[in-house]
Amino acid sequence: MKTKIYLFLLLLNIGNFAFAQEQKMSDAEIAAFKQDVNVVSKKIKTLSTDFVQYKHLDFLSKDIETSGKMIFKEPNMLQWQYKKPYNYSIVFKNGKILINDEGKKSAVDVGNSKIFGRINKLIVGSVSGNMFDDKEFTISYFKSKGQNLAKFIPKDATLKKYIKQIELTFDKEEATVVQVKLLESSEDYTRIVLKNKVINAKIDDSVFTN
Repeated sequence: MKTKIYLFLLLLNIGNFAFAQEQKMSDAEIAAFKQDVNVVSKKIKTLSTDFVQYKHLDFLSKDIETSGKMIFKEPNMLQWQYKKPYNYSIVFKNGKILINDEGKKSAVDVGNSKIFGRINKLIVGSVSGNMFDDKEFTISYFKSKGQNLAKFIPKDATLKKYIKQIELTFDKEEATVVQVKLLESSEDYTRIVLKNKVINAKIDDSVFTN
């Protein structure tokens, strides 16, 4: 159980994966990009999306692939449900992390852990796109054909032990996150690709019971 929780948290660590022909944004482009993302994120009340997660471990020749569904409801209810190759879900709700490991249930109080609280904020922010906090991160911005990229380096030393860098890839047209990449202190990383997004459909709170 603890191993799975740890692996999930390190899911938030993605590698320096090459971003095709990326170019640094100008100050004007950064301002326009942030404004577009903030406008869109404020309109998102609910979001559901399929995801495919690729875990890259340096000692393995092939990435570990898992897939499932992610559901978000404002202000901070979030569920990651892994369906293949195993059933495992984790819910962030009311300051708690609720875990269902193939029927075995447990809970973690976020309030008892500063790092859990920060990770919870990062996950919700990465989904909604609302995480441009210069106090928490050193942020750099890049552009490529059809996509924009924001790279976040945590300023907090404790968080940095778990997460070296976060990369959010945004669809340029929709200004929503299409990929989350998390780099660990090592060369290992996780890449999460979001697809088949549905925004602002009705989602009942019971979905987050777990």
